[in-house]
Amino acid sequence: MNPRTLLIVILLILFSWSLKSVASEKSLLWRISGNGLETPSYLFGTHHLMPISFLNTIQGLNEAFESTKQMVGELDMYDMTALQIQMTHRALMPPNLSYESLLNAEELALLNNTLLSLTGAGLDQWSTKKPAMLSNMITVLLYHHYFPETNSGISMDAYFQQKARIRLRPVIGLETIDHQLYVMFDVSSIERQAFLLMCKLIHPDLMRETLHQLHSMYEVFDLHGLYQLWAEDHPDNPCPNTDCERNALNRDRNIRWLAQLPSIMQEKSSFIAVGALHLPGENGLLQGLRRQGFVVKPVQ
Repeated sequence: MNPRTLLIVILLILFSWSLKSVASEKSLLWRISGNGLETPSYLFGTHHLMPISFLNTIQGLNEAFESTKQMVGELDMYDMTALQIQMTHRALMPPNLSYESLLNAEELALLNNTLLSLTGAGLDQWSTKKPAMLSNMITVLLYHHYFPETNSGISMDAYFQQKARIRLRPVIGLETIDHQLYVMFDVSSIERQAFLLMCKLIHPDLMRETLHQLHSMYEVFDLHGLYQLWAEDHPDNPCPNTDCERNALNRDRNIRWLAQLPSIMQEKSSFIAVGALHLPGENGLLQGLRRQGFVVKPVQ
């Protein structure tokens, strides 16, 4: 995953039937009907780091949520303790590798100084964590630094699941904790993770620009812009995605989710909330649901 992908690793979105239609239909909330559904379901593209207050800007969102009978997310977030335990284990650096063996002296100094600046603890206290863990952590901390208003409260995904449970509605996860941790920590080799981590730190302007573009595009519901930002490598990108990394993060997960969603929606009208980057693109959920025969329209 290149710097842009890593910066957006907590988000994931979906496209439309054509670039033209997506560009003209700026929406994060989509109504799913037809194909035998007795009542519509709704698909919402979340931003895992935006404040909950942002939801007040989305027309029809509360009505859509209240009209459904179950909640569907990337992951059932009820047992956060189990998630934290498994994440702690999967994020550990293999015992035969160390940052000293992966990075040169200049890179070690840059990483150490960055960690000190952002966390108050140097590399000696983070050395047992995989580079992908440090990369994701640095991204989140920098995002909160650039946008202080985001540094509070729970994520949108957890918020909707809490609301569903208060209403005694079922909550369904489209993938397991193991699936999510594999994408975060195991798709790329440790050597590749170290390279991408340092690429992010060596090119801070690219990281800053990408985070600001991501934030501003989500604020105006621009799925097409978000998709282009994530999917289209710039010719002079210093560390482009591999196909394996790109597909594991988005396409492969969308394929698995699309196999589950029809039966889930047939059983009960569903409010489906997943990272916004899972919505656009030829392999995104919007296009995939349309190919299955559903009518998918923006709620505006």
